Amino acid sequence: MGKKYTLALWIVLSAAQAFGAVYYVATDGKDSNVGSEKKPFATLNKANEVVKAGDTVWIRGGVYDVNDTVFFARYKMTAGILLTASGESDDKRIHYLAYPDELPIFDGANLPVAEGEDHSDGTPEGAMYTSPIVISAKFLHLKGFEIRNTPMVHNSNSGIFLYASKHIFLENIDSHHNAGPGFFANDGADDGGGHIFLNCDAHDNYDPTGWQGDGENADGFGAHYQKPGQGDTTRFIGCRAWWNSDDGFDFINQEYPVVLENCYAMGNGYSDYGRGNPKNGNGYGIKMGQSTYGTGHHIIKQCVAWKNKMSGFYANYTNAGSQWINNTSYENGDRAFSMASTLYAEDGKTRLAEVAPLTGDNAHIMKNNIAFPNKLSQIGECWEKISSQDIDHYVECPAGENNTWNLKLDLTEDDFASLDDPSMTVTGEDLSKIPGILGPRNPDGSLPDVDFLRLKKGSRAIDKGEDVGFPFAGKAPDLGAFEYGIISSSSKAKSSSSKAKSSSSAKSSSSSKDSSAAIIAKNAYFAEISGPADVFDLQGRYLGTLQPELWHDKSIVEVMRTRFKASGAYLVRHEQNVQKIHVK
Repeated sequence: MGKKYTLALWIVLSAAQAFGAVYYVATDGKDSNVGSEKKPFATLNKANEVVKAGDTVWIRGGVYDVNDTVFFARYKMTAGILLTASGESDDKRIHYLAYPDELPIFDGANLPVAEGEDHSDGTPEGAMYTSPIVISAKFLHLKGFEIRNTPMVHNSNSGIFLYASKHIFLENIDSHHNAGPGFFANDGADDGGGHIFLNCDAHDNYDPTGWQGDGENADGFGAHYQKPGQGDTTRFIGCRAWWNSDDGFDFINQEYPVVLENCYAMGNGYSDYGRGNPKNGNGYGIKMGQSTYGTGHHIIKQCVAWKNKMSGFYANYTNAGSQWINNTSYENGDRAFSMASTLYAEDGKTRLAEVAPLTGDNAHIMKNNIAFPNKLSQIGECWEKISSQDIDHYVECPAGENNTWNLKLDLTEDDFASLDDPSMTVTGEDLSKIPGILGPRNPDGSLPDVDFLRLKKGSRAIDKGEDVGFPFAGKAPDLGAFEYGIISSSSKAKSSSSKAKSSSSAKSSSSSKDSSAAIIAKNAYFAEISGPADVFDLQGRYLGTLQPELWHDKSIVEVMRTRFKASGAYLVRHEQNVQKIHVK
């Protein structure tokens, strides 16, 4: 180990020590140990028993054979790892972090899974579900590891299952080859949600023997059951979902808004590295519904969906319109965008129409999107069917503004820098190992920099958009997920990385001599902040969110000093931009 790396590692670990107590988990550890670096624990279950708010658990690299379970009585399921110890606030979390430059892998291949068909009896023997990692806590931060090979009997089992949790921050986590969803957030309890999924991947998940059918429930990411006005908004940032047997992202029965930004969905509805076609897998890329109370108004911005079995972007018969802003849909099997909607009574149960367009303040908002080709459903012209009135015909409905279909832009290959990517052509291989848009991430966890689906000079989609608040380089914003002329992709600016970069300028720079960050935005940029900003320390630990009402006429340093009451260096992320802030 070189001297430079040794010093950097010492800074990281000593900073953690000042942050709270520090524990270690390793494959050669023992739960009878004290949890020190030289005498680490063997399991996260043991760490969960001792940690308190502000503590950090460093997880050493290697394969952890998750081969035993505990009973989680609150949800009547079993878990390989059950995390129940909570932090106190966004400013005082419990951190479970991969040791620097090491990869912990939690393998569930030998996990004994529940076989019950009705867990109402509340016993371990009657449990229906098992997950290798179950979280039922508040204010945790998990970063930098893999979960894989979760088995099943009759029921689909998630790689990571969140239940009745609040403000869980999951970062750089790869959940794959599970017999169920990669990530499943069940926020049906009071005061839940508010999670952040940053730079996480869910791929090759497939549930072949589920009681609901072959491939029916293995989504990449799911957030469900949060009620109107209950808790906080969950955000998915820089996440990717591919070759999951059901859908990439699915938010059915999610009645509280979620936000997706810079997320990718490819090849969902298939299995076995794209070679299998499960009978009951739905195959939508990004499915934002179904809301029945009319409160699931989601935001989907700068996302990309391609080569999914069904539609790339799908509203799933919701009765709450969402915002679909600057997204790109390419060569999906059914439709590029399908805004299929319906109507429910205020009770959220009585269906007033089978199919009905959403209008007025409840209509879908669609701006600056690319559909390639322009293959749509329930946009501009909608099929309406109201059983009580025996209506079954086509009616006019919102079509959005400044989308390729409004502008009558039938884009071709000549409008893009490249339509060539391994994810479009390779089957039978693990795409996460192949360089490309779904391949290995950058060292800071950000998305790969490739030309796939980016606009090229002269593209007819350049400068055709409406200003919706995103940085842009030309006379007006471009259409689609990628702005021509801004070299660093928006997904590259990640505040929890030790190598974070900013995309607030069309010309990227790494002139900073500080190895912890290469930031090019100026302090003045944050004077115009219009939304929440996330704050991290230089070790990548999420410290909290600055809400817009804190700003007024204050500078970023004044806000930081008031909120955190401690001098030092912080990383602040607002939308696609990251800045290193020194508070004295």
